[in-house]
Amino acid sequence: MASIMQRRMLSKADEEASDEVEVRREDQDKINRFSRLHQRELTLEEELKSKSVRFSSTFSRWSCADEVSQKEKEELDDLSTELELADEDEKVQYKIGDAFFHIPLEQAQEMLEEATENLEEESNVLEEKLSSIREEMTQLKVELYARFGKQINLET
Repeated sequence: MASIMQRRMLSKADEEASDEVEVRREDQDKINRFSRLHQRELTLEEELKSKSVRFSSTFSRWSCADEVSQKEKEELDDLSTELELADEDEKVQYKIGDAFFHIPLEQAQEMLEEATENLEEESNVLEEKLSSIREEMTQLKVELYARFGKQINLET
C-alpha cells in the first residue's frame, strides 16, 4: 500500500480540490498525438546517437567508424589530416562492410570527403525532424495543460 501512495502524482488534497474535467474526443486525440510524437522523438534521438557511418571506412592504420556525434566528426577531420600527410603513391586500405580494398590515396580522400558530407546531411535532417517534433509537442503541452492543469502529466 505504501508503494501506491509514493507513486501518486497528486496529493490527496489536490485530487479532492481539483474539478473533474471531462476528456473529450479531441482531447484524447491530442494526448494520443503527443504520445506518438514522444515515441518518435525518442526513436530519432536514439538513431542520431547510435547511427554509425554505414561505409565503415578504415584507412590503413587509421579508422573512422563511430557514433554520429561531434566526436565522429572530429575523427573524420583527423583522418582527413592524416591522409593529407600520407605518401601520394601509397595505397590505403578502405573498408566497406567486411572487405578491405586497396585504393589510391586520392580516391580515398574523395570518398572520405563525400562520406563526411553525407554524415553532416543525415545529421542535419534528423535534427530538423527532431526540432519540428519538439515544436509540435510544446504546442500540444500548452493546449493540454491549459485544459487539464495539474490533472495531466506530459513531462518527458
